Amino acid sequence: MASQDWFDKDFYKTLGVSKDVSDADLKKTYRKLARKYHPDSNQGDEKAEAKFKEISEAYSVLSDSEQRKEYDEIRAMGSGARFTAGGQSGGGFEDVFSRFGQQGRGQSADFEDIFAMFNQGQGGSFGSGRFGQTSGGFRGFGGPQRGADVTARTTLDFVTAVQGETITLQGEDGKPFKVKIPAGVSDGQKIRLRGRGRPSPDGGESGDIVVQITVRPHPVFTRDGLNLRIVVPVTFTEAALGATIEVPTLGAETVKLRVAPGTPSGRVLRVKGRGVTTAKGTGDLLAELQIAVPSHLDEEAKDALQKFQALEPNENPRADLMAKARR
Repeated sequence: MASQDWFDKDFYKTLGVSKDVSDADLKKTYRKLARKYHPDSNQGDEKAEAKFKEISEAYSVLSDSEQRKEYDEIRAMGSGARFTAGGQSGGGFEDVFSRFGQQGRGQSADFEDIFAMFNQGQGGSFGSGRFGQTSGGFRGFGGPQRGADVTARTTLDFVTAVQGETITLQGEDGKPFKVKIPAGVSDGQKIRLRGRGRPSPDGGESGDIVVQITVRPHPVFTRDGLNLRIVVPVTFTEAALGATIEVPTLGAETVKLRVAPGTPSGRVLRVKGRGVTTAKGTGDLLAELQIAVPSHLDEEAKDALQKFQALEPNENPRADLMAKARR
C-alpha cells in the first residue's frame, strides 16, 4: 500500500465499524462482508472483487493488534500530513515534521517509532515489514483464506429421497460422516455441510462438503414438484361404463378412485395429501388414466364388439382434430 493511503483510506469506515470495535465484533463483521463480496460468489463482478480487496486490506491491518496501533498513530497525525515518494534514502516528509517538530526539542524521541515503521534503513520500503504484509486471502490480499470445498456424491433410491433419511458417506480421508437427507430431496440437488470441508491454510473458516444427489427412477411413480404422478391402466368397459378402482400409493397402501362413466384416456384424478411431504407443504397423488386395449380376443368377444360397433353413434372422434388442423 502506498504511504499516502494510510491517510486517505479509513479502514474503520471500509468495514463499517467504530474505532473502539472489539476483536470479536471486527471478525464477525469482516466474515459477513467477505461472504457477501467474495469473488466465488460474484463471478465476473469487478465491483464486488474490488470491494473484497478493500475489506481484506482493512481487516488485515485492524485484526493485528500491532498494525492497528501503528495505523491509529499515523491516522492521528491528521489528513493534512502528506508523504512523497522517496529515493534510496527513504522518502520526503512534507509536513509531518511541521506538525510535531514545533512542539519542542523534547519531542524528538517520538519519531523513533515512525522512522522504524517506514523502514528508513532499508530505503523506505513502505510495502514491506509489518505494514503492507499480506496474510492470505483472495489473490494475495489480506484476511484469512477460506478452506476449499469438498464434493461428495451419492445415489438414493426414490423412496429415500421422498421420505428423507440419515445416511453415512465416506470422506476424502476415509473416515465416515453422516448426512441428513431432507424429505423431498430431488435429483440433481446439492446438500451443503457447512465447515466440514478442507481447513483454511491461515486460520480462516473451513470449507464445506457439497453432496450432489442422484435419485434412481421409480418403476411406477415420478415427481412433479411436491406431487407424485402415476399412470393407471383401465379397461374400455371401466372407462365407458364407470367403475371403482384401486390405485397404489408410495407407501404401498392403496386408495380407491371412482372412474366416472365416459372417462376418456388421459384424464387425471387427484388424491389429496398423498404426494411428497416437506417443510414447504404436502403434494398430491395424480393418477393419469389410460385405456388398456386387449391384445387377445376370443371369437365370442369379437362378436360382441362387432355388434357394439354396429350400435355406436355415427360420430368421428377425430373430426374436431381435423378442423383445428386446418386453421
